[in-house]
Amino acid sequence: MSALPDRAALAAAIAARLERERDAAAAVFAAARPTRYVVVDDVLPPAWTAAAAAAFPAPETLLLRSSLRERKRVGVDLERYAPIVGDLVLAFQEPSVVAAVQAITGRAGLEADPTLYASGISVMGRDDFLEPHLDNSHDGDQRRYRALNLLFYVAPGWQSEWGGNLELWPPDFRQPVVIPATCNRLVIMETGPQSWHSVDCVRVDRARLCVSNYYFAPTPTGGAAYRHVTTFAGRPGTGWRRVVLGADAWLRNTAGRLFPALVRRTRHRRAAERA
Repeated sequence: MSALPDRAALAAAIAARLERERDAAAAVFAAARPTRYVVVDDVLPPAWTAAAAAAFPAPETLLLRSSLRERKRVGVDLERYAPIVGDLVLAFQEPSVVAAVQAITGRAGLEADPTLYASGISVMGRDDFLEPHLDNSHDGDQRRYRALNLLFYVAPGWQSEWGGNLELWPPDFRQPVVIPATCNRLVIMETGPQSWHSVDCVRVDRARLCVSNYYFAPTPTGGAAYRHVTTFAGRPGTGWRRVVLGADAWLRNTAGRLFPALVRRTRHRRAAERA
């Protein structure tokens, strides 16, 4: 069996793939709606992606987030995971990958976040979901704006009919753009004051696996200053759920404005530096 790739090899492969797609991906990203995004498939050699999927930690070892807003398991304690999993998360932090993403998106001043604020891995199984939401507007220190989400899917053979699809919603919530969580697929998505997105309910007894990273910038998407905590809304037609989540969003954002110290940095443990 060939040796598994390390962080440097993973980053080099990701950057090379993005550089090959730069011009076409940049055109798609610039024209995309309701929020700017682009999908890049076949990011890594299939054997590498399969190895990362096989090495994902058991779901029960991860933190369960379960509420009206979401149900999924997440993890950021990279030192406890197999090396290829931690290296894959951190590969997206490498300068070569950041530069390649910047070339596609045209977003100046992009910075990865070595603290992995809100980044890491997630596992979703049957009946797991993520309601439409806006991501926290800033980083853990509340100094930089969140500019881009990078979502890399690694579950082998994942099919759109199984659910777990990324949904990008327009402000009127009429009809989302649906992006299946296909294995070896990277979604680069702009975040801003109207970048509503969600994950529809998983409908099979399989694990949807995702590696998440976020890039930050000194200036806001769209140019106008804004600030909010992670803000959820119910899906169209869910009645009382929309009302409850709307009230929840108002309360949490009001608390964040009145008591900014409550919006604390989430400190994540990093994987040790590896050669």
